[in-house]
Amino acid sequence: MNGLGRPLAPNHRILPGYRLSLGFTLLYLTVLVGIPLAACLAKVSSLSAAQFLGAVWTERARAAYLLTFGVSFAAAAINVPLGLLLAWILVRYEFPLKRVLDSLIDLPFALPTAVAGLVYANLYVQNGWFGRFLVPLGIQGAYSRLAIVLVLTFIGLPFVVRTVQPVLETIDAEIEEAAASLGATRAQTFKRVLLPSLLPALTTGFALTFARSLGEYGSVVFVSGNIMFKTEIAPVLIVNQLEEYHYAEATAIALVLLAGSFATLAVINSLERWSRRYEG
Repeated sequence: MNGLGRPLAPNHRILPGYRLSLGFTLLYLTVLVGIPLAACLAKVSSLSAAQFLGAVWTERARAAYLLTFGVSFAAAAINVPLGLLLAWILVRYEFPLKRVLDSLIDLPFALPTAVAGLVYANLYVQNGWFGRFLVPLGIQGAYSRLAIVLVLTFIGLPFVVRTVQPVLETIDAEIEEAAASLGATRAQTFKRVLLPSLLPALTTGFALTFARSLGEYGSVVFVSGNIMFKTEIAPVLIVNQLEEYHYAEATAIALVLLAGSFATLAVINSLERWSRRYEG
């Protein structure tokens, strides 16, 4: 309705710039997403079906896929409760150096991942600060699958914290007090009062961490040892193919990772929609 009480024309929009902003968004997505994807498909199309399968489904490639998705899932699963705990502490409590801790959460965003890999490798090797105590116990924190999970957990932690933190800030602490006054235990309060509101954010944080871990290379290459069939992840395999000038084969493996990422995100989006209905 306009100021005179008459309805607006169907094509009239209160906020200007709709077509300009939409056009810019589509151009942005085309240049940064659409064209690179089209280039990948064009490169892979130079391979026959047999060559494509020969590149992406070797025993070495399957081992790399299994390890990549496995450690990414493990790191994301670890980050969900850890990120929730950190977000809870930052939102619910006041303590000295709180702002310093809050700033340190974002350190993986600013720190080059190669630096993180070097630091973790030096800490967990046999003569490192942690390794000298863990290695005699049989815990190999460097050049192992555990090492990959550790660095991926470090890289992905901020995604969960920064996703859950704003949601926690919108939940009034009085709601928990009301639940407690009605006789609810802490576990019941979390399950029936807090979890429905936090579930979409936790699912999103898990998805972001998982997707980020799938393509991580810089930190993993320094701590994994890159042993074929044991600690070689798919991004490392892609780089090896590029170093051998097998560009089409490397692109084919990258396309498999991309397809796996899209499938994973589709599942996560379905879970998010389900969690929102559960919340409602």
